[in-house]
Amino acid sequence: MSPLKGSSSEDGWPATPSASRNEFDGWRSITVSLYMCLVGYGVLVGIPVISKAWVELLGFTEQQVGRVAGADLGGLSAGAVLAALLVRRVNRRLLVFLGLGLAAAANAWCIGSRDYDTVLWLRLAAGVGGGAYTAVAVATLGAGSRPARAYTLMMLAFAFSQAGEMQVLPRLPIEGIYLVFIVGYLATVPFLRWIPPHPARREDKGREPEAASGGNRAGRTVAARILPWFCLLAIVFSYINIGAYWTYIELAALDAGVAESWIVPVLTWVSVGSVLGCLLAMMIPERFGLSRPLLISLGAMIVVVGILGGEIDRRNLLVSLLFFNLLWVFIDVYQMSTAAVIDRTGAFAALLPAGQGLGQIVGPNVAASMLGAGSGYGRVFLMCATAAALALLFYLIMYVFLRRSVPELGGTSGFVGDGRAGSRPEL
Repeated sequence: MSPLKGSSSEDGWPATPSASRNEFDGWRSITVSLYMCLVGYGVLVGIPVISKAWVELLGFTEQQVGRVAGADLGGLSAGAVLAALLVRRVNRRLLVFLGLGLAAAANAWCIGSRDYDTVLWLRLAAGVGGGAYTAVAVATLGAGSRPARAYTLMMLAFAFSQAGEMQVLPRLPIEGIYLVFIVGYLATVPFLRWIPPHPARREDKGREPEAASGGNRAGRTVAARILPWFCLLAIVFSYINIGAYWTYIELAALDAGVAESWIVPVLTWVSVGSVLGCLLAMMIPERFGLSRPLLISLGAMIVVVGILGGEIDRRNLLVSLLFFNLLWVFIDVYQMSTAAVIDRTGAFAALLPAGQGLGQIVGPNVAASMLGAGSGYGRVFLMCATAAALALLFYLIMYVFLRRSVPELGGTSGFVGDGRAGSRPEL
């Protein structure tokens, strides 16, 4: 379906076609999908702890940590692409079962493996399985009649799971960390029947609005073709920043002489920023629209990551970590909701973990190469800020294009949002 066809929300941004309830709105479907997202993204959350364990318990170098983390998160991307190609044709329960089986088996094999090359390939395999598993969960959440609310619930649950994971994982040996992932994946099996096996039926395919004619119709056609890919590119650059930042933040703090007894609790408790980000994602767009808060939050992200390009001390770390956790959640709710609206079959939404995983292949690997060349952590964080700036650039291009080519979507009451009463986005 064209991203610009069908009904639209009151702010002009495309709404769920006919907003009719379907089998994906049931509490069983939402519950199992939320759980799967938490498990599937668990490696992303635990990367700072796992990275330190690879260094201290397996003797990996900083460069090797970046490569292994990149393989793990890159596998997530590859698995999501595979799932996106199959999610419209293959039973989703089968995709989930195959994905969790591969992820659990690779994690089990990792328990007895300490060789760098072996671990590298096993983490890639675990990432592929986890990526397919996670992509189906994300697509299933997005297939309901209110995807923005579903993704806000996901990020809220994610914030609390992040706090729990950062509290538990540092207390475990590397084998215990792998075992947590194995149990998480296998616990899904009894609930596979809660996953709707096929895309939701669309009774109302929607019509092109009467006003969309001539040049405006052409603008809609171009937007339908390019906006999904601009959104995906923005997600990639967002996660280059997130991947590199989150992989090396604890190691950077320790390298700067910050005590481990200080940084570990901080990593746990700054997750309150993620909770605030979820609340803002529900409240702010209702008053100010979607695009301006998104653009402002990306601009703020550049600043809070970039401050670590200077001195890395307790004050800068606390400010950066707290606002980083707040901002990335807010940005993600918008990006994921947009992707779900673009394609109701779930194929494009299933690509979200692919964009995220691709960014996290590039981010840690670029950071590892910079550290290998002697650049230091300060320049790594400046690279993160640059990636966030490129994500901002892609959204600015979308903003300008919609204002000029599709006025009813890009004007003061459309994608831009004007903050007036009655200008309410889907959230």
